[in-house]
Amino acid sequence: MADCSGIGCFTVTTTTSTDATNTFESSIAGVTVRGRAHSLSAWFVLALRLMMGLAFTHSGVEKLLTGFDATGYLRFETVSNGSPAADAFVAMAANGPFVAFVNVAVPWGELAIGLALVFGVLTRLAAFWGAVTMLLFYLGNWDVAHGFVNADLAYLLVFLAVAAFGAGRIVGLDALVERAEIGGRPLVERYPRVTYLLG
Repeated sequence: MADCSGIGCFTVTTTTSTDATNTFESSIAGVTVRGRAHSLSAWFVLALRLMMGLAFTHSGVEKLLTGFDATGYLRFETVSNGSPAADAFVAMAANGPFVAFVNVAVPWGELAIGLALVFGVLTRLAAFWGAVTMLLFYLGNWDVAHGFVNADLAYLLVFLAVAAFGAGRIVGLDALVERAEIGGRPLVERYPRVTYLLG
């Protein structure tokens, strides 16, 4: 698939694993990487999905039960952290309707992402929004005293791995949804783009 947006044009190709070889391969901009999955890989991918699902479910429930207000975080903590995006966060804090939206979206979003991951349903969609959330936390927290790699960045990469490895197909509802038939054909054959949400 060619992507000619942005700076230049590059090709992205991916080969998924087969039962016979259990290998995978991906090429981006002419650079190819190959790997071979271990027999325990599925268990670790499942563990990553469940870990992030439980963490986000807990965080969302805690925010809902204790009350959540992002105003102070956006206005003061991002500045004191030295965040490169502090000006944007302060501007967000000055917009009352936006803060009201954030105060609802963060706890309910964390809960929705968490439950989707726990049950393995709409896993890629949930992992995408989890990664976006962690990117915002990474920029807001800006915990780089010991380098740019910190827990927020690590969690962002875990969300991307959960999406990339199709973690919802491992003891998850996505596997059932993908096999569901509509008009005598599996859902993913009839609507191939749904694979961007499931898996």
